[in-house]
Amino acid sequence: MTLVYIIAGEESGDVLGARLMAALKAARPGLAFAGIGGPRMTAEGLAPLFPQRELAVMGLLEVLPRIVQLRARLRQTIADILARRPAVLVTIDSPGFTLRVLRGVAGQGIPRAHYVAPQVWAWREGRVKHFPGLWEALLCLLPFEPAFFAKHGLAARFVGHPVLEAGLDTGNAARFRAAHGLTPDRRAVIVMPGSRRSEVSRLLPIFGEALQRIASVFPGLVPVVPVADSVAEAVRTATAAWPVRPILVEGAAEKHDAFAAADAALVKSGTSTLELALAGVPMVVAYRVNPLSAMIARRLIKVKFAALVNLLAGREVVPELLQDRCTPPLLAAALMRLLTDKQEVAAQRMAFRDIAAGLAPDGMAPSAAAAAAVLELINQHTLDGRT
Repeated sequence: MTLVYIIAGEESGDVLGARLMAALKAARPGLAFAGIGGPRMTAEGLAPLFPQRELAVMGLLEVLPRIVQLRARLRQTIADILARRPAVLVTIDSPGFTLRVLRGVAGQGIPRAHYVAPQVWAWREGRVKHFPGLWEALLCLLPFEPAFFAKHGLAARFVGHPVLEAGLDTGNAARFRAAHGLTPDRRAVIVMPGSRRSEVSRLLPIFGEALQRIASVFPGLVPVVPVADSVAEAVRTATAAWPVRPILVEGAAEKHDAFAAADAALVKSGTSTLELALAGVPMVVAYRVNPLSAMIARRLIKVKFAALVNLLAGREVVPELLQDRCTPPLLAAALMRLLTDKQEVAAQRMAFRDIAAGLAPDGMAPSAAAAAAVLELINQHTLDGRT
């Protein structure tokens, strides 16, 4: 059987990998899969080499205590790929790990595709000089990325953003409110602190205090927290003492219903901002990291905005409250504006529609476009081997 080796180092990559696997199987039945992934990829037929959660580490200081373990997993992964000799290797995001894997199998005759372009357009642009020879195909989620890489002599292909396939416009607000006994006067605020334990521990206490401030003005306020599998217990622990008790949401269907029922959102910067935008939920974006990590990042970051929705729009569509500005009083004030100012809400939603229109490749679902690129790589390698 034709073996496709896929590596996804975190939960968002697991979603991408699972959709890619489904699209590959639909286009070419009979493929076999190996690699590293989470529960969604496992459900599509992957037997993970080791638990994906071991790679889900973010932040300069957070990585240091686990360097020895990560290096061991890197060696194990490279050895497994070389032993299996797959028809193609697809690495998904997580560049700190996946790019090292790609480099480790270079020159071995295994075609390589990297899915989700490294965000060197945002910071440390000089890293581009290390990319030639790492892959045969670079698959980009954002429409401006191929032009950026072309400027550096690297071919790249826009396959569309997978958030378009998440069903974010299918939520049922009435169903969510009925399921949780929410009367029409209750205001629902989505709270998304991230999918890493370090993010949850750092952001949820700040978010909780901001919501408590708002609750004095809106006594019926209810926080709604979509819970990622990787941090479910951490979220429950962090919110157990909140005076404004949240609704914890698990599973994509209920999350979409919650989005449909929401009046506003408080969200960490990242892909979650695109999810909320496609669902039409007005938002405030916040983020805070270790102060030393932040100090280093400030010297390296090239882009003007942290939120993807603002980057794609080229302007501040949604407010960003980062680091020293990520405080309960400022977050509460920004959320209050969304709960009281219909003009600001309408302006955000209008911008969201324009952003969504630019995220799709021509005539194909993003996962199908990515699968087509991977299959082209397999076919080209097969033809090259015959000539």
